[in-house]
Amino acid sequence: MPRRRNQGQNGNSDEASIGEERDYTVRAVERVCSILNLLQNSIDGVSLIEVGQATELPKSSAFRYLWTLEAHRYVERDEQTGLYRLGLGFVGMQSRHLEVLRERARPWLEELRDEFEETANLGILDGDHVIYVDIVESRHKVRSAASRGDRDPLHSTALGKAIASRLPEARLRDLLQRTGMEQHSDNTITSIEAYVDELAKVRRLGYAVDNGENAPDGRCIAAPLLGTHLPAALSISAPSARFTLKDVEKAAKKLLDVAEQITTNPIADLQLDQTPA
Repeated sequence: MPRRRNQGQNGNSDEASIGEERDYTVRAVERVCSILNLLQNSIDGVSLIEVGQATELPKSSAFRYLWTLEAHRYVERDEQTGLYRLGLGFVGMQSRHLEVLRERARPWLEELRDEFEETANLGILDGDHVIYVDIVESRHKVRSAASRGDRDPLHSTALGKAIASRLPEARLRDLLQRTGMEQHSDNTITSIEAYVDELAKVRRLGYAVDNGENAPDGRCIAAPLLGTHLPAALSISAPSARFTLKDVEKAAKKLLDVAEQITTNPIADLQLDQTPA
């Protein structure tokens, strides 16, 4: 039986209203794209007024767009300046890239665990913390190991330092001011200036060390993964009594080599920046 079409007061069919709705949806998508493009091209962030001007929206409407994007973590608002910038919700949109990275890193994590007999980790920046994407635990009964999905601070971990060393300084300072730099041990760096100096050392060496900074009895070494679009790093972690600073020096060369292999090894058919969704 054919579906009847209702006529409105002006004799218009439902098709007219559907067409209008489709036009509205297109405009909404275009405005969202305009907002995201504006934020992408900004280093310091943009104001609500600038967003309204770029999208030709009234201030109240622009705010609703930004509020919705912020709720889904695609946009972040600086509480001090009121400026908006891109959020890290886009990491979730690269879930396939992240899964490819995890799959590719897994055998290397196992190799690191077997060679050094300590826990090997893959971490990524998620918001203002480091999240553990994959972990291959040491076989020792006493070992240093988080759980997959656990979150750790940026300022007191080797993974955090390695990832932070690749961030723009302005972005880094904003993250540290937002989270604070809680002291977890006597060795924890709690000054932004001291942390910035520490990252200069990380960039010079190519790797980062957590020397009892996140846990008094722990030690960790990490190297950033430079060939991906994701803010990620690898690390080896262990009790400090068993993983000495001399052991860290020995592990550094291997860790840097593995980090390079994961992102540049041509024999794998996994190009992290070109993986189809």
